[in-house]
Parts: sequence; C-alpha cells; structure tokens
Amino acid sequence: METFTISDIVQRTGFSQDTIRYYERIGLLPEIRRKDNGRRAYSQSDLDCFTFVAFLKRANMPLKEIERYIMFYHAQNYKGCMTVLQDHRIMIEDQIADMLTALEMMKFKIANYKELMGRDPSQTGPLTKGGHSLERD
Repeated sequence: METFTISDIVQRTGFSQDTIRYYERIGLLPEIRRKDNGRRAYSQSDLDCFTFVAFLKRANMPLKEIERYIMFYHAQNYKGCMTVLQDHRIMIEDQIADMLTALEMMKFKIANYKELMGRDPSQTGPLTKGGHSLERD
C-alpha cells in the first residue's frame, strides 16, 4: 500500500503543514497511521480527503460546514453530505449572480467614462498606475 508523507500532502493540496496538523486535530480525518519512526503515513484515502477539503476551501465553504460534511461522510449519511453540498452550491450560485451583476455595472460605468473622456480632450491618454497601463479591452 502506497503511503504519503506530510510533505506530499502539502505539495498536492497547497495546505501548510500546520494546517494539515490542525485539520487532523479537529477530526477532519480519522487518526492518521504512523510509521515505526513516528512519522505520519497518509493513505490514498487520506490524500483524497485532503484534496476534497482543499476543493471545498477554494469554493469558500466555511470550515464548520466542511466538518459537518466530513462527519456525515464518516457516518455514511449520504443525505447529510448531499444537503451540505447543495446548500453550498446555492450560496455559490447566489454569489456568482451578485458578481455578474457587479461586473455588468462596472462595464457600464467604464463605457460611460470612456464616452465622457472622448468628449473632453484633456481627459485623453492612457490610464496608468505605477507606470503600468490600466486599460484592458
């Protein structure tokens, strides 16, 4: 059976060693097996769990909800797992809708300012900040 070191988990998930140890302490994973020398020996299943937790964190799921999901998963409560994921999916969809609305407003305002600048020759020239162009079309 292939095992992984904490460094392997760090490299594959982007979590720090401290974060991995913290997640172990709060019970996101069952007790991690240790080698004879006392070093952690993660299984493929452990790596898969950390990879999924990393995905959930990137999706901005709060740690308490991840803990809830993991609790349901270990209890084989698939309805509970599905509910946690569905609730978070709805939250993500709402955030995406809000961001799309904000993006459309920004596009409108930028177009409006471009039009206003076109009417006033003193407003022409590239927009810069720190010597870098801010224009992106």
